[in-house]
Amino acid sequence: MPTPSSNYVLRARGLCIDYGRGEARISAVDNVSLEVASGESVAIVGPSGCGKSSLLYLLGGLERPTAGTLWVAGEQLDHMPEAALARLRRHAIGFVFQAFHLVDELTALENVELPALLGGASPRAASHRAHELLEQVGLSDRARHLPSELSGGQRQRVAIARALVNEPAVVLADEPTGNLDSAAAADVMRLFHQLHINGQTLVIVTHDQQIAATADRLVSMGDGAFVNETRPTGETAPAPSTTTMREG
Repeated sequence: MPTPSSNYVLRARGLCIDYGRGEARISAVDNVSLEVASGESVAIVGPSGCGKSSLLYLLGGLERPTAGTLWVAGEQLDHMPEAALARLRRHAIGFVFQAFHLVDELTALENVELPALLGGASPRAASHRAHELLEQVGLSDRARHLPSELSGGQRQRVAIARALVNEPAVVLADEPTGNLDSAAAADVMRLFHQLHINGQTLVIVTHDQQIAATADRLVSMGDGAFVNETRPTGETAPAPSTTTMREG
């Protein structure tokens, strides 16, 4: 099978995931294809239950597809052994979740350090990188605070710093402003916009139209499939498009 072009950090072909069996079977993601170039920002939007989060978990190797193929950073994930998949997730993919998923017993600094340490970095290198990232997200003065001592917006900024600590090829974010008030959401939106400007590849599932508006491409989903794609020019094309958003 041919490998994907080196121009793409992420490339999916015909991804499907089904839950349940028989008459209870649900196709959460239905024959979706997507290519994301290095440094590109893609926002995925659609109504609740349309398969956005399921797709993101597939793209990040957190779920196995029922069918289809997936490459991230030049590696094929869909049949990768679990141990190798865990290593790839740790080094090539950064995750940001709506519910933050910080470790309650660890400080902000320790939460950011943790993936670096698990990835084999020395304690000194992990600490240095974590301090740099907390400064980048504006939380140097909260490095020794536990998550319970931080606001929702601060916890999400810690989560973003943690996602970046191993310099991932792509950051996947699932409703990153969904649990935040408008002021905190605006801070997180500005941070993602700055990451995009700095060249970080991003795929963001969001209901936040302000975050979506900063993306290079806006992809709409419905019933597990891609419906259309809006480009920065405002042009809308039904899927499948010239970038092969869906195969059938």
